[in-house]
Amino acid sequence: MPAKPGERKLQILRTLAAMLEEPRGEKITTAALAARLDVSEAALYRHFASKAQMYEGLIEFIEQTLFGLINKITAEETNGKRQLEQMVCLLLGFARQNPGMTRVLIGDALVHEDGRLQGRINQLHDRLEASLRQALRFAASQGEIDAAADPTARANLIMSFVVGRWHQYAKSGFKRDPMEYWNGQRPDLLRD
Repeated sequence: MPAKPGERKLQILRTLAAMLEEPRGEKITTAALAARLDVSEAALYRHFASKAQMYEGLIEFIEQTLFGLINKITAEETNGKRQLEQMVCLLLGFARQNPGMTRVLIGDALVHEDGRLQGRINQLHDRLEASLRQALRFAASQGEIDAAADPTARANLIMSFVVGRWHQYAKSGFKRDPMEYWNGQRPDLLRD
């Protein structure tokens, strides 16, 4: 029995993500994706109008997952500094659990694709940084961190750290754990 359209679409996205986990980091063609799924390229285009739409599907998954979990953190954690720490752990842990998505997050998988995809990732990074900034402001209002420190500059520093860890992870062929040294780095990065 053939897969339902929604199931096939999800199967295509899962296969694309799995192919992105391969450490060689080669450009993924629709022909290679179709071969991996044992379908024709035309079958792919019945579910997605373009390869860019496939990557958009992955970006939507990343956004929904990360912001759903960030919203949960902000709703459940009443301490701003712990919110901040949990957000950083979420971002690093997401990369660890989803190596292929990490290549999307750093733009590596999007290099030869539609330019608007990189713009969308840039917006995602900006939204993540805004969430970090909000947690910093909340922590400052509680007296957990220095209220005189600029939350915008600090959120940018933390986001730069996260993106750097994502890059190390992807460029090491997914061997360098994004959480490596986190316990030792946390006090410096999240200091009062």
